[in-house]
Amino acid sequence: MQGTVLALDVGGTKVAAGLVDSAGRLLARASRPTPPEGTGEEVFAALLAAAAAVRHGDEVAAGVGSGGPMTFGGEMVSPINIPGWREFPLRARLQQSLGVDVHVDNDAKALAVAEAWVGEAQGERNFIAVVVSTGVGGGIVLEGRLLDGASGNAGHIGHVIVEPRGARCACGGRGCLEAEVSGTAIQARTARPAAEADAAERSRTGRLVGQAVASVAALLDLRLAVVAGSVALGFGTVFFEAAQAELDRSARIGFTHGVRILPARLGDAGPLIGAGGLAWRALGHPVGIAR
Repeated sequence: MQGTVLALDVGGTKVAAGLVDSAGRLLARASRPTPPEGTGEEVFAALLAAAAAVRHGDEVAAGVGSGGPMTFGGEMVSPINIPGWREFPLRARLQQSLGVDVHVDNDAKALAVAEAWVGEAQGERNFIAVVVSTGVGGGIVLEGRLLDGASGNAGHIGHVIVEPRGARCACGGRGCLEAEVSGTAIQARTARPAAEADAAERSRTGRLVGQAVASVAALLDLRLAVVAGSVALGFGTVFFEAAQAELDRSARIGFTHGVRILPARLGDAGPLIGAGGLAWRALGHPVGIAR
C-alpha cells in the first residue's frame, strides 16, 4: 500500500504531527507546546498548527494518539493532564478540519502498535507498552490483539495504586502510579523539573514502575513491558535497572519469571509512528496487531 498518513500525538507538554508511510517510517515531524492553561480551542489550534507544518495534502487518512480517558474511538476525549479538554469532540473536529478519515485512540495504545509494528515488541503476542512522561499510560496486547476494554480505555496502568498512602492523583485517587512517577508528580514532590532528578529519584521511579508492571504481568500473563516517554527514557539506565530489579523481586509466581522490561526501540518517534499505525491498521494494512 502506497502513500502516507498524517500522525498526531497529543500530550500534556506538547502536541506533535508527522507523516508515516506504510513501512512505519516517520518522514516528517513538527510540534507545538500544549497551552498549559489553554482553552479547548487553544489546544486544538496548536494541534492544527503542528499538522499544517507537515501536511502535503495527499495523506490517505489520519491517526491520533491522545491522553485519556476518552469515549470509544476518541469521539469525546478528557485527558487528565489537559484541563482544557473535557468531553472534547476530537475525532469529529479533526475530520472536519483535515478532510480525511480520522482514527483516534489512547496514546499509549498507539505506542503499543508502533513497537509491535517496527519496534521492540515485533513478534511478541503478549506485552504492555508504558509511557512515563507528563502523565503515565499503558497499552496492552494480548494474544496478538490490542486490548480495548468496554469503553476503549483498557491499559491505564497510570492508575494502578502503588503507594496506598501516597500523593493525591488528578483522577481523584491516591497513590496512583501517575501521581508518584509522572514528570508532573516528580516536579511537585522535588520542586525541580523531572530532567534534574537525582539518582535516588530516578531509581525510585523505576522501582514503582517495575512494581506496577509485576502486577499487570501476573494479572494478564504478559512476557514483556516496553517503556517510553520523556521521563523513563531520560532517566535511562538507572531507571531501567531499578525497574527490572523490582520486577524480578515482585513477580514471584512461576509464569511471571523472566518477564522483561525494556526501553522502547523507537524512542521519541514511537508515539507518532504509533499514531500513524492506528490509521494504517484501520485501512487494513498489516502493522503486527490484528484488527
